[in-house]
Amino acid sequence: MRTTTVVTAEVRESRGKNEARRTRVRGMIPGVVYGAFKDPVAIAVNPKSIQQILRSKTGHNTIFNVDIAGRENTPVMVVDEQYDPVKSNLLHVDLKRIDLTKRIRVAVPVIVHGEAKGIKLQGGLLEIITRSVEIECVPDEIPEHFSLDVTELMIGQSIRASEIQMPGSAKLVGNPDLVIAHVVGQRAEEAAPAAEAATTSEPEIAKKGKKEEEAPAADAKAKKK
Repeated sequence: MRTTTVVTAEVRESRGKNEARRTRVRGMIPGVVYGAFKDPVAIAVNPKSIQQILRSKTGHNTIFNVDIAGRENTPVMVVDEQYDPVKSNLLHVDLKRIDLTKRIRVAVPVIVHGEAKGIKLQGGLLEIITRSVEIECVPDEIPEHFSLDVTELMIGQSIRASEIQMPGSAKLVGNPDLVIAHVVGQRAEEAAPAAEAATTSEPEIAKKGKKEEEAPAADAKAKKK
């Protein structure tokens, strides 16, 4: 999704671990801008600006401008990032230039809503199989997400990728029969605990009754002695 966000960046004149360390000490992180048949540019950027984009509703599908001082101001997308495995701090980011006139492939989240009839009327379970689908479209037509209504699903029925309405000139990439969600009956193992509870309670009562019946007999033998 195209936004008006502009992230400023500086050119990094040198590379390497020492330079990256110095960049992070200044409160910035190293990164690179590449693509669109242009030379890659090593940059330093504020990690907070990138994190705000990644945490937004459109996440990696957000198209924003990076303003590299003295070089270029161009639309980009975040295509890769690295985090500190211990502190989870953002350490590095890769930005890809986007040609707004050319079609690109992106993965778009799929959100389901509604309560399936197969749950209310048949006691079934709704299973979400796929949470995103890949589409091809021009950058300005990237949707935030796809929304699918599962209300009419009964046990054994499903919604597939081919049923998603594509916006504008967008088209689905991949298998149209890909299952997004379906309703299934409760598995046998889920009903087993209840059945076990019912069957195990009866022997316990029987055993208890047997002991109570044997007790008077034992008392009678004791009196004869």
